[in-house]
Amino acid sequence: MPWEQLLTWTFLISITTAGIRLAVPVLLAVLGEIITERSGVMNLGLEGIMLVGGLAGFTVAVGLEHQAGLVAIAPWVGLLAGMVAGALMGLLMAVLTVSLRTDQVVAGVTLVLLGQGLTAFAYRRLFGSVGKRVQGLDPVPIPGLAQIPVLGEMLFNHNLMVYVTALLVAICWFMLFRTNWGLHLRAVGENPAAADTSGLNVVRIRYLSVMVGAALAGLGGAVLTVVQLNLFTEGITAGRGWIAIALVVFSRWQPLWALIGALLFGLTDAIQFRIQTLGSQELPYELLLMLPYVLTLFVLLLGSHRDEAPKALGVPYVRDSY
Repeated sequence: MPWEQLLTWTFLISITTAGIRLAVPVLLAVLGEIITERSGVMNLGLEGIMLVGGLAGFTVAVGLEHQAGLVAIAPWVGLLAGMVAGALMGLLMAVLTVSLRTDQVVAGVTLVLLGQGLTAFAYRRLFGSVGKRVQGLDPVPIPGLAQIPVLGEMLFNHNLMVYVTALLVAICWFMLFRTNWGLHLRAVGENPAAADTSGLNVVRIRYLSVMVGAALAGLGGAVLTVVQLNLFTEGITAGRGWIAIALVVFSRWQPLWALIGALLFGLTDAIQFRIQTLGSQELPYELLLMLPYVLTLFVLLLGSHRDEAPKALGVPYVRDSY
């Protein structure tokens, strides 16, 4: 192991910078799942939703880049398309779990299988074996802050989606814990019968929360394909949807803790990528690939106390059945 190349400021700065960027897709999915589970619905279909959002965003971005005058907005419209695709998957999930009251675990796994099959089929039909790429988003240094030694490069020299995601963490926290909407959402997740008695529309609130949560997961998939990797391949999410579900438990359904969990995953992912590029023969690359998932298991164990989980999580609401 070339430790002399690892223990340098340049390496640490590059790892931290890459880790922050890699955390964005997972963090968006975690935020979406926190909103969904706070309403009492467990959406295990994040992996499939991220795949569908990723393909939708990539396809729209590719199409617009071939239109004169639309190249500049292609990534943003692609990200919007990913959100819309995710919301539609969320609508399907809401119909299955809220209206039809099917088992939420089974419905979530069904969405994963649907997303995997649908994206594989659609990608082959749309692009065949030709590898397409999109331009993505360039870094936007924040004037003044980006010139700060060390911290400027790590925190203030990213593409706009990194800053938007950081803002969404704060917005999500504020909406959940400082607004009437958040109070109503949490009430439905804790005791839907009492919320119903007080005049809240449990079905409408759960539909909205599932669709908003899925839209954020779809946005996470689109960020992965349009902004970060600039391409789409089958199974490109590589388990990030499942990792997001684990990080929801670690975060104890708190957006600020979700930020910490996602950053831990992003940093570990960045470390294994950089160590592989150094060409070390001491560690098998398969072991390096395991690092982010081993860390996820570890943080899941740390956050395995479910005392703070919404009391009605995973339980379909039927009026007069409580």
